[in-house]
Parts: sequence; C-alpha cells; structure tokens
Amino acid sequence: MTPAQWSEENSQTFLDYGRYFVPEREQQLATICQLIPPQPRPFAIWELCCGEGLLAAALLAAHPTCTVIGYDGSPAMLAAAREQTARYADRFVPQPFDLAASEWRTTPEPPHAVVSSLAVHHLPHEQKAQLFGDLFILLPPGGVFVLADVMLPVAPQGWEVAAAAWDRAVQENARAIDGTLAAFAAFQRTGWNMYRAGGIDDVDKPAPLFDHLKWLEQAGFVGVDVHWLLAGHAIMAGYKPR
Repeated sequence: MTPAQWSEENSQTFLDYGRYFVPEREQQLATICQLIPPQPRPFAIWELCCGEGLLAAALLAAHPTCTVIGYDGSPAMLAAAREQTARYADRFVPQPFDLAASEWRTTPEPPHAVVSSLAVHHLPHEQKAQLFGDLFILLPPGGVFVLADVMLPVAPQGWEVAAAAWDRAVQENARAIDGTLAAFAAFQRTGWNMYRAGGIDDVDKPAPLFDHLKWLEQAGFVGVDVHWLLAGHAIMAGYKPR
C-alpha cells in the first residue's frame, strides 16, 4: 500500500479481507489472550487500534472479569467493533483516538494490560520507542504490554522468506474459507504484501524484530520475549516488574 495515510478505504479493505490477509488469525488471538495473566477482580485492558473488534471479543471471552477499552481512529472500525462485541454489553468501551498523540497515555486508573495488533508499525521508529516508554509508565506493577505486528526483515533473503510465507498463508486462508483464490487475487491487487511492495512507505514503517525487543527492555519491561512468528508477523510481550 502506498497512500499518503491510512484511510477509511483502507479500513474497509481490511474489514472485507482481514480474515484472509492475516496469517493464523485465530492462533494469534489465542496467543495474545494467553499472555495476559488472569485476574480474579475486575480489571481493564486497553486495545490500541481495536479494528473490527475480533481481538476485543476474544479478550472478553478469555478474561471474564475484564473490560476492554477499544481505541481506534477509524469510525468504520469502531462501528464494526461495537457490533462484534455487542453480546458483552458495557464490558467493551469504544474510544476514538490518535495513536501518535500523547494525551490518552495518562490516566488515574491505569489498565492492567495494553495490547495492540497490526498498528504500531504505522509510527516512525522514534515514536515506537516513545510509545513503549509511555506504556511502561502507564502500566501498574505486574502489568503487561502485548504487541502483535509486522516486522522489517534485516537481510535481503528475509524479505523473500516473509513475502513467500505471507502469500502462502493468504492462499491457504482463501482455499479454506471459500475454496477459491479470489481473496488472494485481491491480496495481490491491493499490494497488501508489504514484503513484495517495498516494505516502507508513508503508511507502513515496520522496524526490525530485534529493535522492538531492545526498545521494550530499554523502557523497563522484563520477561521480554517473542511468542509467535510467521510470515514477517510477530507477537511479543513485556511485563512491568512488581
């Protein structure tokens, strides 16, 4: 993708094709949920860029005592998230925001967990590092930050490995869901595979996996680790010491 910024057209494309374009989507959702320690008392999870609400719904199901505050800058995504989580009533709270802004990063009632999927790579690298530092300050002792996102391959061979693996994942999803490769044709037509389309532009600014881990440790997180990796996509987490 090479538009000047993420648009409602991009949001609609993802709403239409996300189930095809995201590798092992169900496994990713389950992994993120598992990385949040269960809490016997009511607690809050903030989801940064909640999209259509699939992760929010999974979190609400996995953690019956939680409320999810779903932040997103897209009205279309927030509307879809409200519909996706309707059965959980007021346990899901949609909230418009700007990921790059700072005013939402302070609160008198900090969440126990912050999660984000396929969003932070839109920030410039210095803003990624700043975000991780701000989240460390925001979280209470024992809190967790879970990040799922696309990574920037370091070696030229890594670009082709990630591109080919992502193509295969979308082909497998398309065959499993529809029995055709129509969705894979859309994947190619929209240039969604950033590892084939150039990787970095005004919208997509992925950073190397190792840089993410360093930024998390520099922010103060402990137990920093990668818990899932496929087709250039990774899930990692860090915990604030008690």
